[in-house]
Amino acid sequence: MSAQHAATSPGRAAPTLLSVQDLKVHFPRAKSGWFKPPEVVKAVDGVSFAVPRGSTLAVVGESGSGKTTTALAVMRLAPVTAGTMRLGDTDLGALQGEALRQMRRRMQFIFQDPFSSLNPRQRAGDAIRAPLELMAVGTPAQRTERVDELFTAVGLRPEQQRLFPHQFSGGQRQRINIARALATRPDLVICDEPVSALDVAIRAQILNLLAKLQRELGLTYLFISHDMAVVEHICDEIAVMYLGQIVERAPRREFFANPLHPYSVALMSAVPTVKGGRTRAAHRIKLTGDPPSPIAPPPGCRFAGRCSAAEPECAAAPPPLRELAPGHWVACRRIDVVDGTPQPIVRMPRG
Repeated sequence: MSAQHAATSPGRAAPTLLSVQDLKVHFPRAKSGWFKPPEVVKAVDGVSFAVPRGSTLAVVGESGSGKTTTALAVMRLAPVTAGTMRLGDTDLGALQGEALRQMRRRMQFIFQDPFSSLNPRQRAGDAIRAPLELMAVGTPAQRTERVDELFTAVGLRPEQQRLFPHQFSGGQRQRINIARALATRPDLVICDEPVSALDVAIRAQILNLLAKLQRELGLTYLFISHDMAVVEHICDEIAVMYLGQIVERAPRREFFANPLHPYSVALMSAVPTVKGGRTRAAHRIKLTGDPPSPIAPPPGCRFAGRCSAAEPECAAAPPPLRELAPGHWVACRRIDVVDGTPQPIVRMPRG
């Protein structure tokens, strides 16, 4: 799938902010013996997507699928083996030194753990001020004004600026992290599992805050998660990763109404529903076996060994990523289109 195609789904007039084409992140491993060839971990292996300005793309998948590595590569915090990444008109892969440091004003990261991502010896106000000082943004008076403004924006009181992280709850710490990420007025904010370490009751508050800030500030989010119930409430589009590759990508409503790839259906079957949580749980699709090794991925579909609908040809050659409905791309050769509607080969359990 080309990033250009991904950015022009129906109803989207916004220009593309982030474009990623055929991204690969391969990590060499030390030789295990004198005469054995070096091994390479293919953490991300040919990923393409685009994120329109002001929207949210959720990248989901189980642990080890490559979603966080993809986010780190976009931020240039992981080595890029191949591919191109553009933020607006800027080629991120070509930046080095001071140019890369200045570009990070436009890209910021909200980390998963609100506890370890804050310096326990640094007051909350100083934590939010730090990016402004590192980037030499504004005068000292303007930085103070900006910190006050951010504290209010994320729902904290100005007098709390002098407190240390241990004096805040988990949800409040994540609000500090969000304020810090917004300090330099970034265009793109990467959210790496930003609510997974929080209590269920607090998650909704943080998600609502992120949605509110996006509406007010025109933010663009790349949202990394393994929780389908979380991304349903915040994303505009969703991309499902499996073993370093995107296997399905679609607008939110289309995806949750009709997941097509067998792996996507299995993920969705694990999401409880209010009306039929017990029924859904009873019929959950349980995947057998382990994912293949990213060191030696199979030549065909990487999900074939765990797919109940796989046929011999599935393991022979990699399936193409096809657009089976407007903006709905799937890497599965067994899905057919009947009367204009793609038909999943594996269906969601009822309930």
